Amino acid sequence: MYKSFREMSDKERRKAEEELYMIAESARDKAYCPYSGISVGAALLTSTGRVYTGCNIENSAYSPSVCAERVALFKAVSEGDNSPVAIAVAGGKRSEPASSPFPPCGVCRQVMTEFGGDLLIILKDGDGVKSYALSELLPHSFGKDNL
Repeated sequence: MYKSFREMSDKERRKAEEELYMIAESARDKAYCPYSGISVGAALLTSTGRVYTGCNIENSAYSPSVCAERVALFKAVSEGDNSPVAIAVAGGKRSEPASSPFPPCGVCRQVMTEFGGDLLIILKDGDGVKSYALSELLPHSFGKDNL
């Protein structure tokens, strides 16, 4: 699927991005967010064609909380699938539709650079689904070459 995803026409790619975003919206329903009331879902597509989902999981001590994007990425890596291609992120107040873009936080962007190269980030706003290269959201990132 990865190869075909990269070779799709604009119309086909838009449809695939929308489908991945819908999976992220569904994952959002599983969020554990009793403190912030913000629910986030993510759907990560890898080069194997598999999709891994994640949701945010909060903790009363705050720092042990984890974002949806990292849950999805860590699930993929823990299964030996460390070749992410695209990730869709849907978030907002619980029980409200995701109506504005909900980009990954800085920590998630940094983790994505470890495994994702120039991962495609799929977000939604009032005009529909939009995609961004990770390098657009995190220019001049710190990576393996900095060590």
